[in-house]
Amino acid sequence: MASKWIVLVFSMLWCLSAASRLTGETETDVDEGHGHDWDIFDINKEAGLDLLEGDIVIDETDSRNTILGEQYRWPQTVPYYLKDSLDINAKGVILKAFEQYRLKTCINFVPWKGEENYISVFKGTGCYSSVGNRQVGKQKLSIGRNCDRLATVEHEFLHALGFWHEQSRADRDDYVNIMWDRIEEGKDHNFLIHGESVSSALNVPYDYGSVMHYSKTAFNIGSEPSIITKIPSFMDVIGQRMEFSDSDLLKLNRLYNCTTSSTFLDSCSFEKENICGMIQGPVGIAQWEHRHSVAGGPNTDYTNMGQCDGKGYFMHFSTVKGNHGDQAHLESRLFYPKRGSQCLQFYLHNSGGADDQLNVWVREYDKANPKGKLRLIQKIDTGGIRDSWELYHVTLDVKMKFRVKFEGLKGTGASTGGLSLDDINLSETTCPQHIWRIRDFTRLLETTPTGVNIYSPRFLSPSGYSFMVSVYINGRSSPGSMAIYFHLTSGPKDDSLTWPCPWHQATMALMDQNPDIRQRMSNHRMITTNPNKLSSDGNDFYWDNPRKVGSLVTGSDGSQFYRGPGTGTSSYLAHSRLKSRNFIKGDDAIFLLGLEDVSALLETQPLPRSAVHQSKKSAVIPPSQETTNTSTNTSTVVMAVSMSLAAVMFVVAMTEVLLKKLH
Repeated sequence: MASKWIVLVFSMLWCLSAASRLTGETETDVDEGHGHDWDIFDINKEAGLDLLEGDIVIDETDSRNTILGEQYRWPQTVPYYLKDSLDINAKGVILKAFEQYRLKTCINFVPWKGEENYISVFKGTGCYSSVGNRQVGKQKLSIGRNCDRLATVEHEFLHALGFWHEQSRADRDDYVNIMWDRIEEGKDHNFLIHGESVSSALNVPYDYGSVMHYSKTAFNIGSEPSIITKIPSFMDVIGQRMEFSDSDLLKLNRLYNCTTSSTFLDSCSFEKENICGMIQGPVGIAQWEHRHSVAGGPNTDYTNMGQCDGKGYFMHFSTVKGNHGDQAHLESRLFYPKRGSQCLQFYLHNSGGADDQLNVWVREYDKANPKGKLRLIQKIDTGGIRDSWELYHVTLDVKMKFRVKFEGLKGTGASTGGLSLDDINLSETTCPQHIWRIRDFTRLLETTPTGVNIYSPRFLSPSGYSFMVSVYINGRSSPGSMAIYFHLTSGPKDDSLTWPCPWHQATMALMDQNPDIRQRMSNHRMITTNPNKLSSDGNDFYWDNPRKVGSLVTGSDGSQFYRGPGTGTSSYLAHSRLKSRNFIKGDDAIFLLGLEDVSALLETQPLPRSAVHQSKKSAVIPPSQETTNTSTNTSTVVMAVSMSLAAVMFVVAMTEVLLKKLH
């Protein structure tokens, strides 16, 4: 009998240890198990906030009917200050959201240098903002727990720039029905309409796809929708939190009189005969041709993939005939950079010889070189991939007036086609680090069981950390939503790296394959490696060396390596949204992945010398919001240790009880 009790005690201890032991199969959810409908308004409700329309702060001395005047517009350059209370991951997400504003609008967020009015971003108990420039000096905007998503940040800053929610516009009732009997008691005011004296639609049609639209379940009772779209197919469109919609951008650019974007330079899908102002090489040598299809391939462009009759063009350099070394040149129009770095993105199709080559050059102009001086940037290696449109990113580092030159070069091998170019984008942004293309994605979506994942190849970050991601195409435990998780893996530079991995932010973006980078609504998720994060038993650091806290696994190529525990979300993207836009194109899906060092964000943002943090007038916001959550990292560690101690104390107590029974 005694031996049975002893076995039971040690079984309990082993189970507790096994349940909390880190392995390469461990995957934690940053969304804390909430479903794909978990939104800004759910976050704020759980936090106990009762704000206008769920996330809008109203100034005590202002009427809500005073938002149309020019005095409520910010300048195109908007000062901001990031408070230390913000989580490091949130800071990184905010900076990425600012880059989207710069790419797609003329709004440029800049660190506060002492301007009279600025936006102070902090971690409150929720996500909220005022509407417009309230002329109060320090204007507060909260990015609290679970608010660190790209579209959520874009949403709150659109409020600050002067936007109300889409379904509150004056013509709302022409497009949606509000189910008043399904709304929580006391929340009816969140569905009131703003008249044209309060808000302007800027002559833009009602937008079901706006990032500012309520979801169908906003403030609802039970499971029935509180909003029903008059066009049924838009029921699963409203409430998207992926990115700005086209109409969001149109309205913002109209409101702020934007004529160009801050960091966008060019986009070309070659649909028009003027080929976007590009210049062919000298007559007498091989030429790039404007083609609809090519006998040897491709038989369609990448922009339209043959879906639109009479449309779909690309540029093609034939290598069927000619001699080894024959060249064809295609130069862009002139560009005038503002930054010192650019990202060139394009699709390349090789139906020619295995050693046919594409070279990317820049022609730079200065006083010493008024006709331009050529500089080779990169030789494109197709990696043996042929007869497929492949995505490439090339980083440029140009600081003066320039053109981009594409040089096609015929190799020695036999050719039935040549090189083709399509969907070129040039912007003054940072290129994605890595591309993971999942081929035959449509079939995988139809056949992959729930709970089954696929792993990406291993990638290496600029800092030397090796990583991979896992994707559950049909969810971890229930279908209807994709899940995604980030894992550190063992790599060639592990011995020289700092462990646990300190403050690196992983970006996992499913690319919207729209040909124009400004119109993409890609789905992003970012997570950051906190070196203080512990396993649930408090014995291991979560982001320690995978050789220590991971599992030995075998990759698809037969190589063996260690995969550490993962973190991500079980509600990455609902299938209803996955099948919208251009997430799947030519049956393929493309993930853009990266891991960057964000430890610099631990530093306090410098204060202007003469500046003092103060507001001209108060606003009705939850009390003590700027003094909460300032020790998040310490609290996380303390909580983990406390949970571990509680578990140990429980086992000890049970052991004492069992031992007493033995005696």
